[in-house]
Amino acid sequence: MKITAIPQLYRNLKRWKEILRVLRRYGLADWLTQFRLPFRDVLKDRGGVPLSQYSREQRVRMALVDLGPTFIKVGQILAARPDLVGPKLAEELKRLRADVHPDSIEQVRNTLAQELGENFESRFQSIDATPLATASIGQVHRAVLHDGTNVVIKVQRANIERTMLQDIEVLAGLAQLAERVDGFAAWGPTDMVRQMGPMISRELDFTRERQNLEQFGEMFDRNRNDVVIPRPHKPLCTRRVLVMDELVGQPLSQFLSDEAERCDTDNDAIIASRNELKHRLCETIASVYLTMIFEEAIFHADPHMGNLIVMENGQLGILDFGMIGRIDENLRETIEDMLVAISSGDQNRLTRLICQIGNAPPMLNESRLAIDVAEFIGTYGKQSFGEFDLTGALNELSDMLHRHAIKLPNQSALLLKMLISLEGTLRELGASFDSLDVVRQFTRATIVKRLSPRRRLRQARRVYLEAENFLESAPNEVITLLKMARQGSFRITLEHQRLGPTVNRMVLGLMASAVFLGSSLLLAMKVPPILFHDVTVMGVQDLSLMGLIGVVGSISVMMWLLLAITRSGHLTRGDDD
Repeated sequence: MKITAIPQLYRNLKRWKEILRVLRRYGLADWLTQFRLPFRDVLKDRGGVPLSQYSREQRVRMALVDLGPTFIKVGQILAARPDLVGPKLAEELKRLRADVHPDSIEQVRNTLAQELGENFESRFQSIDATPLATASIGQVHRAVLHDGTNVVIKVQRANIERTMLQDIEVLAGLAQLAERVDGFAAWGPTDMVRQMGPMISRELDFTRERQNLEQFGEMFDRNRNDVVIPRPHKPLCTRRVLVMDELVGQPLSQFLSDEAERCDTDNDAIIASRNELKHRLCETIASVYLTMIFEEAIFHADPHMGNLIVMENGQLGILDFGMIGRIDENLRETIEDMLVAISSGDQNRLTRLICQIGNAPPMLNESRLAIDVAEFIGTYGKQSFGEFDLTGALNELSDMLHRHAIKLPNQSALLLKMLISLEGTLRELGASFDSLDVVRQFTRATIVKRLSPRRRLRQARRVYLEAENFLESAPNEVITLLKMARQGSFRITLEHQRLGPTVNRMVLGLMASAVFLGSSLLLAMKVPPILFHDVTVMGVQDLSLMGLIGVVGSISVMMWLLLAITRSGHLTRGDDD
């Protein structure tokens, strides 16, 4: 850890102690679980259940809950990154919900007074004291505006911004420590924290969510009337307060629960009507999200059933626009090419596209990746559209990326998570609806767009501008390089990844060898102090104590070094290298 980080460490010392205590507790439980020890059940959860009875993934989730809102939010972000943490842990982290007590209505009113002014109550007829929903960052209350409009108020929790920014600093320190561990360093924990910091900061700023609501509201008001986005009331929105229209209806999860309860008592006509509504909802949900991906290049990143509202008139309402994803043209075209490669069974092209869309490690085993891709295509490439298991395919793709340490960009990972969540929601609806057939229709439409003369002209213009810029700048760059070479200031910097541990082992081996040779000379020259001077033990006499200590110590270091190299799997060059 850098010296400049010491003030930060001292400032957050109390929080460091809390975090290390929780990590030590769950880490010790994980270690004890690996052994059949009589006291391995001594550590228990809040309900008195031994931690050893939980899986490792469950213990990770429980530790994040104990660590508080920031770590819960980090876990929710990592749930969208199965390429980093693996599908099993990502699936477990999806269960993370903030188990926090809501702020009192006095604290909520105090926040409203700070953000909207002391006379904020003149703008509302009433504010419900009981929160409608509570999360790690904010909580939602029903309210009625002065003109009688029913709204909901999303209010940031008191002191949550200071707590989260403090935890981000602590996470940055933990990431620096993790960089020293080979198993963690490969995933770039410092870069991960650097990316998570802005994401959490954006969620703390409700102004961004208000802008997202306006953008998506304009998008669907312009194109269709079967989708409703809450309308924000801009004069009442600030960085910590968001006021928007209330959507009257049932969350999709509650709608399906009520359907299950009433299914046995209703007649055939009502059941047929409900099945038709479910089918229409399936079509609307799939069409809306695919429109976001293939036409608008911006998507709502969390389409779980709690964020989808079945309105009284059958319309679909969408909530929670705190996290959205954006797709550039290259990513969208790569997705289309991947779908074509899977359906056509083109193994080589799909392998290239996976390496293109992700950040492949320098030592990627391309032959093994090609084998995994071939198995993937063999499993999913031959399925008909009606039988295609999109969730299984996406999960297996995530597992493949995780095994080969291929990291996706944030927007690609968000898109992957959204598609998995979307497919799960459509499956829960249970209607006989082929979502992948809609994907195929959208893909065909986008391929037609890619071949359109207008797009070709736009591409040609972009290529011309890039070529013009290159031709203008290239001569100056070449002249600069020639000047540097003539002046002797031309330098080439080579960086070897993970060279530090290799050099350290080499230096330690040379030092151990030098100590062994020097100690052997001490033994040969019988340098005092001397052991067994007057007696002979097993044929040994006049043994130099310093030489003996040096030989034993150097041999111990050499054995430890040999064991470490063996454990790393790099003692000999095997087939995997």
